[in-house]
Amino acid sequence: MSFNPLRSLSPRSVLPAAAVLLVLAAGAAAHANRPEPFGDRVVPGASDASPVSAQSTSAEQTDFEVGPGVEAYSKTNGERLWSYRREGATALHLALVGEDAVVVWDDGMVTAVNTGDHSVRWHRGVPGLADWLRADGEPGADDRTEGQRKKLMAERAAAALHPSPDRVNDAFVTVVTPDLLMGFRERDGDLRFNSRPPAGCDFDPARAAETDDAVLVPRLCPPGSGAGSRQLPGGVMVFSLADHGNFLNTGPDVVMRPLGGHRVSIEDGPVIGSWVYDTAQGSREAACGTAAPFAAARPACDK
Repeated sequence: MSFNPLRSLSPRSVLPAAAVLLVLAAGAAAHANRPEPFGDRVVPGASDASPVSAQSTSAEQTDFEVGPGVEAYSKTNGERLWSYRREGATALHLALVGEDAVVVWDDGMVTAVNTGDHSVRWHRGVPGLADWLRADGEPGADDRTEGQRKKLMAERAAAALHPSPDRVNDAFVTVVTPDLLMGFRERDGDLRFNSRPPAGCDFDPARAAETDDAVLVPRLCPPGSGAGSRQLPGGVMVFSLADHGNFLNTGPDVVMRPLGGHRVSIEDGPVIGSWVYDTAQGSREAACGTAAPFAAARPACDK
């Protein structure tokens, strides 16, 4: 007996199948039109209606502005190339890591956006960041004007964000607040390390410094703070993806100045003086003109 597939479908069996197709189509449409979970909205420049992905320009060829979102402009002719918004949030600060722009928002979110294809690579929320950025409840907060409040938020956002563009290992981004430090691998936002200061102490984001493979964060411990009576008043914590962390004994007013590459100048007051720390070696650099034990050559002096 022959089999006819057309005869095997009765009107009763066709209706459920059609209903299933309608449900699937409605579900697909709802999925396509649902809002982005973080309110993301990337749009092309006003002068070009082509798709955003067609307007590829390298980070070196682009100028960026922040607030309320991220605006990308051509360095050649000043044309707006694309813009990025997050509904209900304001962009405060942006740093470039290769072809990615890492953005700090006023709601405590940190976002990486690829400047080539304008895709949003990852979002990460940092606990306590939004509260520290707003500075509500701090001394003098009620007396600040709106302009002063916005200026302080932008300054703190810049102090919080510390990118380390490591070319050998993975580049990473460290976000620092007085109460918390979090380090993310830049290519995918993977959390690689996090730390809190000792009890009674604070990190100082404004004095943190980064090298190509590490970030150095001062901590401040007021006299009498902490569980132990021997708590040092200062010190610098070193975080790196390439090596284990380190701690540098310094005074509370240490000033750090990146020298490029893996070197950072440590200025520790008139008594201790200045010295250079190499984050790749994880050690203090020998003084200028002197050779370290077993060294092949004396370190070069800065001009």
